[in-house]
Amino acid sequence: MAIKLEDKKAIVAEVNEAAKAALSAVVADARGVTVGAMTGLRKEAREAGVYVKVVRNTLARRAVEGTDFAVLNDAFKGPTLIAFSNEHPGAAARIFKEFAKGQDKFEIKAAAFEGKLIAANQIDMLATLPTYDEAISQLMSVMQGATSKLARTLAAIRDQKEGAAA
Repeated sequence: MAIKLEDKKAIVAEVNEAAKAALSAVVADARGVTVGAMTGLRKEAREAGVYVKVVRNTLARRAVEGTDFAVLNDAFKGPTLIAFSNEHPGAAARIFKEFAKGQDKFEIKAAAFEGKLIAANQIDMLATLPTYDEAISQLMSVMQGATSKLARTLAAIRDQKEGAAA
């Protein structure tokens, strides 16, 4: 189906704006995935702040030109589904990875984060990044453990000095 030049320009502009605002991107091949499954994926992505779009390869190349995601140009072969994470860098990778577990025809091609290409077999690196809330929780846990250990140590020193003085 032919797309008019104005429509192509609009698609490139839309994807380019999404790329400029994104923290990371994931490219996948969704050939053979049912419409119902894709609808579920898109809904989950929207809820996680992830922009998902099926884009023609030449338009995708033009859209990411001049952005950190230009490293994905080699991944734009065959049917292309691109997802940009806007709120958390690992959101798109996590969603695609979980979706791929239930869909044997869904194939993650590559990802990009901070201008670096991440191969499909290394997607776990991006998918396992903690969210902001998880990172704060981990930091607080470490801080709480350190402060409670300090308090116990000071109390033991105090008790030792009191025992020696008595």
